[in-house]
Amino acid sequence: MKFLITGGEGFVGSALCHTLAERCHEVTSIDNHFNNCSRPRHQYVDYIVADCKDILNTHLKDKSFDYIFHLGEYARVEQSFDDFEKVIDYNLKSFPVMLQFAKDRGAKFIYSGSSTKFAVGKEGRAQSPYAYTKAQNTELLQNYANWYGLDYTIVYFYNVYGPGENGTGRFATVVEKFLQLTKDGAQTLPVTSPGTQLRNFTHIDDIISGLIRAGIQGDGDGYGIGCDDKYSILDLVDMLGCTADMMPEKAGNRMDGILKTDKLKSLGWSAENNLKTYIKGELK
Repeated sequence: MKFLITGGEGFVGSALCHTLAERCHEVTSIDNHFNNCSRPRHQYVDYIVADCKDILNTHLKDKSFDYIFHLGEYARVEQSFDDFEKVIDYNLKSFPVMLQFAKDRGAKFIYSGSSTKFAVGKEGRAQSPYAYTKAQNTELLQNYANWYGLDYTIVYFYNVYGPGENGTGRFATVVEKFLQLTKDGAQTLPVTSPGTQLRNFTHIDDIISGLIRAGIQGDGDGYGIGCDDKYSILDLVDMLGCTADMMPEKAGNRMDGILKTDKLKSLGWSAENNLKTYIKGELK
């Protein structure tokens, strides 16, 4: 089958491209290299460096696809307050272009929504520019599908970690960042207060297996991809044998979220990896 992966050189997108290519599908990636994090390319993936909103200015304008996985959006909560213009550009402006592109090709559209809207105790969709734009796009996709008959699935990732994760710079994610600091000899780790915020940390392999299953077999909204186990940031620090250096609170940092994996589990998916086991293996 023919797959287009936007954000195909990001953490999740790169792993998805590699997995699909290894299964002998025809895979194309489009990515604008915004976060400047280099990952190995797969020899049988067609890589294009461009913004999604400019997709019709590439050679893809004449290509057909069976599935389009739209992962190529701005994807950081706290940083989105400082990058407002980029969030609007990469999320809101590109989205209608991608919907039209999918409709014109009769492709199924798989969208990575944001689990931030499932925050406990607060209106998660309004907690940051990032969360707001993702919620807006989710609603537009549902309406667009009703208006034009677009086949779609919406998935939600829960705190992805694993090989290929970005551990340095302003877009670093917490597991890999803490692992690298620990391996470099750190005894204390910087923790955003209060540190008791809970996360369903989910291994990249489980994310990819869930993403493919939901994308191929799923229909409509509500396909959360997350591990049942939940840990606080302070729990993560303890797993690494370190102590916490408490930092000030940051806007948009939710305390907890509701895990919504029932629809994906009904398709036969389950998480097979655990954060504690992964940490132990990395520290050997």
